Amino acid sequence: MRLRPAVATVCLGRSSAGHTLFQKLQQAARYSFQGVEIFDECLKYHAEALPGGLTESNLLTAAKQTRVECDRLGLEVVCLQPFMYAEGLTSADERKKVIQKLRLWFKIAKTLGTDMIQIPTNFQPHGTTGDLERVTADLAEFTRLAAKESPVIRIAYEGVSWGKHIDTWEGAWEVVKRVDMPNLGLCLDTFHIAGRVWADPSSPTGRNPRGDKALAATLTRMARELDVDKIFYIQAGDAEKLDSPLRPGENPLYVPGQPERMTWSRNARLFPFETDQGAYLPVTIILDVIINILGYRGWVSLESFHAELFVEDELLPEQYAKRGQRAWNILQQLYNN
Repeated sequence: MRLRPAVATVCLGRSSAGHTLFQKLQQAARYSFQGVEIFDECLKYHAEALPGGLTESNLLTAAKQTRVECDRLGLEVVCLQPFMYAEGLTSADERKKVIQKLRLWFKIAKTLGTDMIQIPTNFQPHGTTGDLERVTADLAEFTRLAAKESPVIRIAYEGVSWGKHIDTWEGAWEVVKRVDMPNLGLCLDTFHIAGRVWADPSSPTGRNPRGDKALAATLTRMARELDVDKIFYIQAGDAEKLDSPLRPGENPLYVPGQPERMTWSRNARLFPFETDQGAYLPVTIILDVIINILGYRGWVSLESFHAELFVEDELLPEQYAKRGQRAWNILQQLYNN
């Protein structure tokens, strides 16, 4: 199976002129993407615009309408994401709420026509534990419930680079191995892998001074230990080197109390290979291991977050779709030969 191009329909802020979910889907199809990740925030904004506002019924209606539009455009829904703040909760009542929400997401996912839900590692500042037994038990429960669905729902666990307790692919992989169920695997994102060990947005250089060695070490482990069948899909993402360190009083993007890598991700994410936009992460080195050494073939999603996406500019969806197509064309030339 060859690599297949997908794009994440990311919403930052409420949908405005030119930023609606359907307009983004249309631009994705226009610029030759075959699939999309549906961001739950986009569905919520779509549901809010329906009579009655944001209700469970309207969320399912929004999912049904989105499925119809994707079918019309020839787009496959790769997954629904992100199911946040899920695992390692210390409150039993909060865990029950997560299970209730997950059951609703099963319905939404099936309505969208996808069999996959992505769960990022928990980054809540309070009310969580990093106890591996607790985290593993939670993911095992989610996965067992997902396995009872028809069709079976797959869960892609992603180690985000600012996770409270798990912030690497290795940490997420350890949980996946412990659960050991066929419908639990990984989402690997080049941004999170490089952003955690190689880059540092709070540094004047934008880099971890020991980053090259750290990246080489983590990729050596990946090539040696990771089961390619447990990679459910990958995200190829980059980021721009900031003009000033992400520190108080030095960079206007700095948000007190927010992890620097989260702030960086939400305001300066780029498509891979966009060096003209300031991209500087070693994306190709990571993709070489995932695709050439491990032999991954499947969906490659291009996910971008940026401060300019808050702007009400009706041209942005097309501009981003076009930039995404350019990034995909480069990636295809490198890895689909």
